[in-house]
Amino acid sequence: MISQSGPLSAEANQAAALAAYGGVLTVDLDAIIANWRKLEKTAVPAECAAVIKADAYGCGAPEVARALSRAGCKTFFVATIEEARKVREAVPEPTIYVLGGYFQNTGEHYAKINCRPVIGDLNELAEWDVFCRRSGWNGGAAVHIDTGMNRLGLTLAEAQAIIPRINAGDHGITLVMSHLVSGEQLNSPVNARQLAAFRGIASEFSGVPAALANSSGIFLGAPFQFDMVRPGAALYGVNPTPEADNPMQQVVDLKARIVQIRTIDRGESVGYGGTWTARRPTKLAIIAVGYADGYFRAASSNDGTRGAEVIVAGKRCPVAGRISMDLIAIDITDLPPNAARRGHMVTLLGDGITVDELAHHFGTIGYEVLTSLGHRYARIYKGGNVVEPLAKPAPPAQASEQLSSPPPVEQPASPPPLPS
Repeated sequence: MISQSGPLSAEANQAAALAAYGGVLTVDLDAIIANWRKLEKTAVPAECAAVIKADAYGCGAPEVARALSRAGCKTFFVATIEEARKVREAVPEPTIYVLGGYFQNTGEHYAKINCRPVIGDLNELAEWDVFCRRSGWNGGAAVHIDTGMNRLGLTLAEAQAIIPRINAGDHGITLVMSHLVSGEQLNSPVNARQLAAFRGIASEFSGVPAALANSSGIFLGAPFQFDMVRPGAALYGVNPTPEADNPMQQVVDLKARIVQIRTIDRGESVGYGGTWTARRPTKLAIIAVGYADGYFRAASSNDGTRGAEVIVAGKRCPVAGRISMDLIAIDITDLPPNAARRGHMVTLLGDGITVDELAHHFGTIGYEVLTSLGHRYARIYKGGNVVEPLAKPAPPAQASEQLSSPPPVEQPASPPPLPS
């Protein structure tokens, strides 16, 4: 990893990569901050959290967490306790929720790094209660309620059954949440059904903040925003409004090195299977990236189908033939002589090639593109080092308990028994 605070030229990117890497992945932390602030402004007065699971969608969770924390983000969501541990090492104060839930014998791990499970099952809730009673830990937890995804979460009936526990106080629940099925579809009737179901049950969790909207859900309007919104992919430049122009800034720039320039005659084929045939004398640039680096084989071209494009010397050039594990052939015949040379860098993502465009060629979604980018790149971070928050962050809950084992506090009163 190569960290830089100022803008990097193409020459600097190239110099950083040539010695040992076939490509350079640049993450613009300032763009992530700008995206978070746009989402925060859209959701006011709701709190804008940040989902940084899967290593911040491939962008680097510690680096992203530090930048967003400096910008004023107070709550993060990750998928696993191990992800939470890495984020906690980077940011000692913000609240961290673990979406993967609670399992027996994991309580000490949660307490040690002061993070909170997102509980989506009555068995999890019972196990969490046992740990809290025995240890005296009161770090809090979220309750996930299923309103239509049919994946994780308490059913509406199960959630209704624990309302007496909430009304009794000392329940330790710090957030109630659900997840949208079709938030990116503005006119989906599922959105209205989920909103009605969640609004009804969340209103009975008296005094507990509620969260429903993901990245796309934020743009469904104020009724979906509740007390907190949880953007993920939009922070990293994926379009949260696919039925309209992308309101987010591009975050990731990916460049790869040309390792060879070669010419072939008309009628010759390129790559595995010989599926792409030159229709004229053709000049090729071979670049040192392939599907092992997260550039999907599905973006290949053949004699009947045009594949993805890359930018070489400022001009879009098509992929020629199948993408292999470590290499891609690019047709650069239309470039001026000597515009591309061995050692030059080409752009696979950035300079107008968006994550969503690449996802189209890959036959997938932007989420998978970002989380698939490999670890063979030289990774560069720019921006994000000197950031003034919009407002002074409020002190986190249980700040004195962070990064420590459960304190020897008085045993809390036992909560009402769970429904059978």
